[in-house]
Amino acid sequence: MGKRILKEVLSWVAMFAVAIMLALIINRFVFFQVEVPTGSMENTIMIGDRVFTLRLAYIFSSPKRGDIVVFPYPDDETVDYIKRIIGIGNDKIEIKDGVLYINDEQITEDYLYEPMRKEDFGPVIVPEGHYFMMGDNRNISGDARVWENRFVKREKIKGKAIFKYPNFKWLN
Repeated sequence: MGKRILKEVLSWVAMFAVAIMLALIINRFVFFQVEVPTGSMENTIMIGDRVFTLRLAYIFSSPKRGDIVVFPYPDDETVDYIKRIIGIGNDKIEIKDGVLYINDEQITEDYLYEPMRKEDFGPVIVPEGHYFMMGDNRNISGDARVWENRFVKREKIKGKAIFKYPNFKWLN
């Protein structure tokens, strides 16, 4: 009877160890989550929301305009940012009187938290293999408009945000 119990306990320990290993592998190579600390992506993503991010999203395709991605902040790569891709390689980005233009075409942005302040920016040309990022809450977002290193290299994009969920503090 003692050997049977020991066998059962070892079976559970082995299953638990395999589950932890799988979770670590999946977290390292497939998915990861980030908690959003600021309101720069409101109302799309709220402060404290957690975002499930797919690392493999761009294995067979390139990031596209409009994708929400996680990447190291270009001016301090120890900090991750989450922003929307606005410009891709060779795009001309310009803001005139608070309105975004890409390649001289006015862009309608239904996802904005509120209309942008009546300000001007650019024009800038996005280098090939780079991206221009902005937050959806443009009036408070610290994004490519103000960064010293304005563009994000393709290989720096860590993953694509695929869904969000609220941060239930009571679960932590």
